[in-house]
Amino acid sequence: MLHITRRAALASAAALTATGARAQAWPTRPVRLINPWTPGGPADTVARPLANKLSEALGQPVVIENRPGANGTIGANVVARAAPDGYTLFFSHVGPIAISPKFSTVPYDPQKDLAPITQLVSGPIVLLVRPDIPAHSVSELLALARANPGEYSYGSVGPGSTTHLAGEMLALMGHVQLLHVPYQGAAPVVTDLLGGRLHFAFLNFSGALAQVQAGGLRAIAVSTERRVSALPDLPTVAETLPGFEVNSWYGLMAPAGTPRPIIERVYEESVAAFRAPEIATGMRSQGFDTVLSTPEQYADRIAADLARWGELARATGIRIG
Repeated sequence: MLHITRRAALASAAALTATGARAQAWPTRPVRLINPWTPGGPADTVARPLANKLSEALGQPVVIENRPGANGTIGANVVARAAPDGYTLFFSHVGPIAISPKFSTVPYDPQKDLAPITQLVSGPIVLLVRPDIPAHSVSELLALARANPGEYSYGSVGPGSTTHLAGEMLALMGHVQLLHVPYQGAAPVVTDLLGGRLHFAFLNFSGALAQVQAGGLRAIAVSTERRVSALPDLPTVAETLPGFEVNSWYGLMAPAGTPRPIIERVYEESVAAFRAPEIATGMRSQGFDTVLSTPEQYADRIAADLARWGELARATGIRIG
């Protein structure tokens, strides 16, 4: 029995040594960064500078591979099924990681099939109203909606998006009836807001900023738990409805089982990249606040968001897809 135990211990030690050696040699060829969104969108403003900096730091190309579709779940599944060797990384987002698993059936478990590396940034969505709507705060908008049940409409970039579910959360927590009008992208939402066919919308910061600065639309709140550095005077929805939070974050994950030394290397290089002044300034200009959580902190963030979106799914009965 002692002989068997020693043999097992030696085998385990040998396996750990082999894993460590492979991790030390990594990377020896290009690394894929799976982006589950189409090129040119808000995700690109975070993914591209990250890929460039990682390429420099790792000495191998980090190649962005766009795998869009199904609210990001197609790309997530590619990574969940990939070899855990460090050569496939996931540019993760709250959609496929915390929202879709609660509102639809997905072919992966975000907590078992994917390993967290870091939450890179926190991304707000902005609550916008038409200039002719006499609401300059969340409480005033809710009062108007209560006085006109089911008549106040809001646009979103599509079913299951953060822009859709923020409206559902507002209706639930504000005890109002709202009409959801889904679109394919932010541009038609803005067009119909400006044209008077919608009353309000939640939109990503980058899609809202130009119209707000031009005076075409009025921003009355942001969706994150805390105010954002790019708009410090704009209140949060949570200041009116405590507990309201819709955080359109981006991060990095890998297939479950990826060696810990590789996870730590990617984490360390990502932190260094996003602390570079040019990237930090660029993120703020796009409305993102840099987070750079540890793998453990990112795991906690995912667990908390899964619980939050699960509660909304149960309360509303919404199923998507």
